[in-house]
Amino acid sequence: MPDAADRPATAEVRIVADGADLVLAGRLDAAGTAAVWVPAMAAVQKGGSLTVDAAGITYCDGSGVALLGALRAGAAGRPFAIRGLQPGFQTLVDLVGEVAPPAVPAAPRLGPISRLGHAAYAMGGEAKRQVAFVGETLVYLTEAVRRPGRVRWSDFFLTLEAAGVRAVPIMVLMGFLIGLIMAFQSAIPMRRFGADLFVADLVSLSLLRELGPLMAAVMLAGRTGSAFAAEIGTMKVNEEVDALTTMGLVPVRFLVVPRVLAAIVVMPFLAMLMNVAGLFGCLVVMMSLGYPPVTFFNQLVGATTHLDLLGGLFKAAVFGLLVGGVGCMRGLQTTTGAAAVGESTTRSVVSGILLIILADGLFAVLFFYLDL
Repeated sequence: MPDAADRPATAEVRIVADGADLVLAGRLDAAGTAAVWVPAMAAVQKGGSLTVDAAGITYCDGSGVALLGALRAGAAGRPFAIRGLQPGFQTLVDLVGEVAPPAVPAAPRLGPISRLGHAAYAMGGEAKRQVAFVGETLVYLTEAVRRPGRVRWSDFFLTLEAAGVRAVPIMVLMGFLIGLIMAFQSAIPMRRFGADLFVADLVSLSLLRELGPLMAAVMLAGRTGSAFAAEIGTMKVNEEVDALTTMGLVPVRFLVVPRVLAAIVVMPFLAMLMNVAGLFGCLVVMMSLGYPPVTFFNQLVGATTHLDLLGGLFKAAVFGLLVGGVGCMRGLQTTTGAAAVGESTTRSVVSGILLIILADGLFAVLFFYLDL
């Protein structure tokens, strides 16, 4: 049979004429106090006087003293008494005094103007952090060009392999399907006017100037930009980034620069790969329409120039800079918790695609005014 000192805590509420009597017994340690807290506090809600019979309490630590103090605070302004408590425990209760339950402040109700102000302030802070990150990245990229020996080339080549070599199959497949679908879709209306020969012109111009770099950048944002954010975000959660800072290493130079350089270098090659695969898909459609390969190549050479190709490749390099930079920035902005890594990954993909589209629109206006 267990010793009386080891009995679990119990709480019994007895209703009397002018209030309630609460009988506490057993061990009021952390587990025991948690077990009897709700029924004990229910006695306070009865109203009237409150008498606590504590003669059966065999052990009382800080949690038990907190319960007794909370009972005293809950019965403030009404008759309250603790009877039969051992002198040592009573001394603790007198030292602690009343323990009032924590007051939870009501959330302030903000008007539309206040909510707009909070949103604008948050956007301003986000813009400030982005500008600071862009400036720091450009500084260290310039330093990497001037002093290549400071770049972690091992990380650069590993990222180059992951973002470039391993992406070749999906880029070839995507490019081939895009060229194939575009050729079929444009051949249907153009055949009505007997102009299906110019399908090659349409597809080649679209791929070299627009769709090749754009689709390659979108694939890079979903495949590599998210990987950058997840890798650096996990390091941030595990406090590895803080450890680098403690050791005197700049995270942007150590983590961001090799990845951004790899993204800039690999994007033109991926765009060119997608262009070639798309043109091959268009060639398949043209041959199915009855045109020999030599006719397709003649139309390709006549419709496009080297400026179309170089302009698309330059856009691809800029897209690589945006995707790599956004992925690394979102990774460094990761907060604590496993969910934060997923949030950073999602934000990197969304932000990367949005910036790609905005930059592509700016390039369209710039090329129009430069007559390119």
